Amino acid sequence: MSSVLTTPGNPIYTLWQMVLYMLKLGTIGFGGPVALVGYMHRDLVEQRKWISESDYKEGIALAQLAPGPMAAQTAIYLGYVHYGVLGATLVGLAFVIPSFLMVVALGWAYTRFGGLSWMQAVFYGVGAAVIGIITISAHKLTTKSIGKDKLLWAIFLVLAVVTAYTESEIAWLIIAGGVVVWLWRAPPKNWGRGNGLTAIAPVGLPEASGWLASADWTLLTQIAVFFAKAGAFVFGSGLAIVPFLYGGVVTEYHWLNEKQFVDAVAVAMITPGPVVITVGFIGYLVAGFPGACVAALATFLPCYLFTVIPAPYFKKYGKLPGIVAFVDGVTAAAIGAIAGSVFVIAKRSIVDLPTAFMALVTLALL
Repeated sequence: MSSVLTTPGNPIYTLWQMVLYMLKLGTIGFGGPVALVGYMHRDLVEQRKWISESDYKEGIALAQLAPGPMAAQTAIYLGYVHYGVLGATLVGLAFVIPSFLMVVALGWAYTRFGGLSWMQAVFYGVGAAVIGIITISAHKLTTKSIGKDKLLWAIFLVLAVVTAYTESEIAWLIIAGGVVVWLWRAPPKNWGRGNGLTAIAPVGLPEASGWLASADWTLLTQIAVFFAKAGAFVFGSGLAIVPFLYGGVVTEYHWLNEKQFVDAVAVAMITPGPVVITVGFIGYLVAGFPGACVAALATFLPCYLFTVIPAPYFKKYGKLPGIVAFVDGVTAAAIGAIAGSVFVIAKRSIVDLPTAFMALVTLALL
């Protein structure tokens, strides 16, 4: 292992090496967003030292501030760190494509053979084991990023409790965590000067227009519009998109029934890669392979743009005291939300003594 530290002008790895790593992670990375960002920290920051701790924290913070799936956005940002837009694009594709191909294959099997009872049986074991992986990842992220800072611990605990209680990630609380630390550590002396958060102008999100719903769209265009909204307006981890998808896919458009939607969520949980890739499975059930491609592209394109467009400003202004304080606060809040989501996922995966035993064995082995 090389002891050379990465610098912006001298990465110790090639773009091809990073693409291959993300391709592998997208192929075998089980556990959802919490585990995936934990694997990235373990492999790229701690072991290989390709990415610095500060760059990783910036990636996590940006992924939490922007809408879309957290793990995919973190991967895209890490690709951007040393190799710009090309790196972000190739890394993003490498991370998403393996699980997309898997869910399309499962969608074909589902429609051909009917149902996923065998898959639910697989999830019985995999889901329990994944809890052990997620718990370790959340613990390492917490100890590494928060340390002994009392203010960060307070923010972490608030978000952990709120997330566990509400079973959802509340975006404004995560942003509020950043603002609190910013005002405490580096209060702006002059609101007009660029020595803090005021260096980055806020980017407003467009409002969902009412005319979209009344227009006469073809099925594929309906799929594109709906899943683009899912990618552009849903904050939090990939799990946060599930209630939004349910409201549109089952309640509004009636593309799937209740059982099919539950099966789609099961597919997301037992396949590696980002949880939000279930959109490919849903798209396949609605309109075959073209539907899967449109749904996946429409969901991931906004999260790609929300990562790549602000990235230069994060890199340029990321070392300013106000930005550092804000990122620390957002990171603590995000990790608190991750810890809370571990509890939520465990509640659904550990349903009896055998699953509890599997989770504990995995925890002990790790």
